[in-house]
Amino acid sequence: MNKLVRTAILCLVICFVLSPALVLAAPDEDTQAAYAAAKDNAKASFGYLGIGLGAGMAAIGGGIGIGMLSASVVDASARQPEIQGKLLTTMFIAAALIEGLALFALVVCILCLFM
Repeated sequence: MNKLVRTAILCLVICFVLSPALVLAAPDEDTQAAYAAAKDNAKASFGYLGIGLGAGMAAIGGGIGIGMLSASVVDASARQPEIQGKLLTTMFIAAALIEGLALFALVVCILCLFM
């Protein structure tokens, strides 16, 4: 897992380092207008990249939260089967809150996309 995390971080760093160079590469015509347009495109592309990363993190965070919640409920109901009904009710309420938070984060990312 540690090697996978290091590889993912290295890939992200390379993407962040190389993306301005690719966006700001010299166009065929060497004019100031072309460079200004390239800089505007670079700003927009970083904005879209941030929105995409934010939406992905929101979805991953919601999935991790619901997974941890479900694992805890299964573990608790295996230890005390007589309170399984109360645990499931509490789990569904907590899962709805977690899912609502993740959905709210996705809506914020979508709103930022169109602003």
